[in-house]
Amino acid sequence: QVQLVESGGDLVQAGGSLRLSCAASGNIFSINDMGWYRQAPGKQRELVAVISSGGSTHYGDFVEGRFTIARDNAKNTVYLHMNSLKPEDTAVYYCNADIRPRVVPATTKNYWGQGTQVTVSS
Repeated sequence: QVQLVESGGDLVQAGGSLRLSCAASGNIFSINDMGWYRQAPGKQRELVAVISSGGSTHYGDFVEGRFTIARDNAKNTVYLHMNSLKPEDTAVYYCNADIRPRVVPATTKNYWGQGTQVTVSS
């Protein structure tokens, strides 16, 4: 079984910082893209940031240089460093990854974590 487990969500004041972590575990052969999405109440889930296995990154337009995505391939972990947080960043943040399990057939599948709550107070 492959699973993604997020941590690091918290209540923080506007202007503050948080670091989210997401660790992939299980019978993993390889991981391609890893990323973060978020969903605020009443809104659609949106891309925050994604990073390839080679380190290429892409961010949602709203990030505006405030967030940084990084990964540790040896630990199968992706991080999201968030600075200058705004109340509109309040959402459940979900980890996402394309993972090829160490099974036969080894079909790459897309996995989601359970989500971690980030709340930014004004």
